[in-house]
Amino acid sequence: MNINPIKNEQDYQQSLIEVEKLWEAEPGSEAHDKLDILVTLIEAFEKKQYFIDLPDPIAAIKFRMEQEGLVAADLVPIFGQRSRVSEVLNRKRKLSMSMIRSLHTQLNIPLESLIMDYQLASS
Repeated sequence: MNINPIKNEQDYQQSLIEVEKLWEAEPGSEAHDKLDILVTLIEAFEKKQYFIDLPDPIAAIKFRMEQEGLVAADLVPIFGQRSRVSEVLNRKRKLSMSMIRSLHTQLNIPLESLIMDYQLASS
């Protein structure tokens, strides 16, 4: 088994080709072990090379609203009042802990995105 580190895009592409060849390898075989190692190396390279930062909380909320076809009025049960929805979405008010919990529970927005710090709009 000859496996090398993935140092650049060419190594990455070659590793993807090799993974495709090994995809149907029998579990417990040497080929499957090689597949497992290559996948781990590829994931590490992708995480380092193609890192995508999490959106700030408001961007995450707006993205989920777009995905689900929601409008601001649909968030009133989560935020409590229509004016709060507007203030939050327009970056005039920070999310409270109860809002964060409700957004996570009801809209399945990752907590990692909701707890990030963000700037309020200047008045």
